[in-house]
Amino acid sequence: MAITDIRAFAHLTAADVEMLGQELDGIRRSVEQSLGERDARYIRRTIAAQRGLEFTARAVLFGSRNRWAWLAGTAMLSVAKIIENMELAHNISHGQWDWMNDPEIHSTNWEWDMTGPSAQWRRAHNYSHHTYTNVLGRDEDLGFGILRMTRDEQWRPIHLIQPIANIVLAAAFEWGIALHDWKIEKQLSGVPRFQLGSEPNKQFGGKVARQVAKDFLIHPALTGPAFTATLKANATANLIRNLWAYAVIFCGHFPDGAEKFTEEQLEGETRGEWYLRQMLGSANFSAGPVMGFMSGNLSYQIEHHLFPDLPSNRYPQVAVAVRELCDKYDLPYTTGSLGKQYLLAFRTIHKLALPDRFLQRTADDAPETSSERKFAGLTAHSGTEHRPWSIDPATGTRRGLKSALSEAKFALRAKAEHEKEVLRAARRSMRSKARQERDLLRRVRPLRNTNTAHRAG
Repeated sequence: MAITDIRAFAHLTAADVEMLGQELDGIRRSVEQSLGERDARYIRRTIAAQRGLEFTARAVLFGSRNRWAWLAGTAMLSVAKIIENMELAHNISHGQWDWMNDPEIHSTNWEWDMTGPSAQWRRAHNYSHHTYTNVLGRDEDLGFGILRMTRDEQWRPIHLIQPIANIVLAAAFEWGIALHDWKIEKQLSGVPRFQLGSEPNKQFGGKVARQVAKDFLIHPALTGPAFTATLKANATANLIRNLWAYAVIFCGHFPDGAEKFTEEQLEGETRGEWYLRQMLGSANFSAGPVMGFMSGNLSYQIEHHLFPDLPSNRYPQVAVAVRELCDKYDLPYTTGSLGKQYLLAFRTIHKLALPDRFLQRTADDAPETSSERKFAGLTAHSGTEHRPWSIDPATGTRRGLKSALSEAKFALRAKAEHEKEVLRAARRSMRSKARQERDLLRRVRPLRNTNTAHRAG
């Protein structure tokens, strides 16, 4: 099952965890104290560039009955929508720029270019997901209510179609997020499910009507004779934005190494343990400046979960310090290429669509779900003494989770080889026994023939 004791899993003492938390608090203070005009210029220039790009795209789409104008306008509009969604709306709604006290760039005022209301997303995402990251039964973003992403969730026949549900979710990601947040908003507000005139329903219905009208009626109508071509361009840009946002989110939350936790972990959880859960429950992907910008700097998902309200343009700087802490405490820093991280998530989606009886590993040592119990019996197969935590007296190097995972991998390989050898030995024994039985039959058959001949005579 998922992790119930994060200190035991991380191979850190309580003192280690609290020291880690203090060092991460220090990173936060350092960034907060250095925020200033350079950061303000960054977000204002990003807003201006995004709006300029969208305006240009829509101007080009006036001539969208021409194939090249349509392609150019659609491409620019797609990029503009991605920037608005990833680097602007997502990060502004996290309160990353509230320190500027600019009403336009404030988390309570920004309304994003997506189907659902920003206010409902903020409440569902900022609270439910970022407080209870990857905690089963508390984090509503763990599979978004339609995908089984851990073996701790009981398999149901409906999960057989989750490879198809995944495709639908990717293509209609803004609608999936909107419906997901709408449901959580009603739950948090205590609104009866079928109360049509509730405030969450009014907010949701109003935003959906405005968004659909803007994308599929008003903007296409403004281009006159190019109405149909512009309508297709808007639909295509939304699709591209949805697919990109989906890929970024899944690469940061569901590849191997993004751990899951049980509600027991929340009992008495300290600030340091919360930080540690964010580090172990998230994953990064490799990105240069352009890809980082286009992902809203969520290529630094670990840093974002540690400090969701720090400006995203500071995440590359923060990542250097976080990696140093991972090395110091011998903790894994889960990262990889965008393609690799998504393929790992894609494999989990398809694998966990099947009942557990078809899966080889257990919930304690599966690639997508681990627990502290995966280290039980490590000595038996690795030949090394397993200790929950230790510091090499000669070098002062801490032996933690990263080393333990490496040993566990070695032990698992050794266990598999041992099981194969036992199987090969059993087969050799069976073959040897079969040969002995055949030899015995060869010796006995002539005697039987001789006895039969004597009786016949």
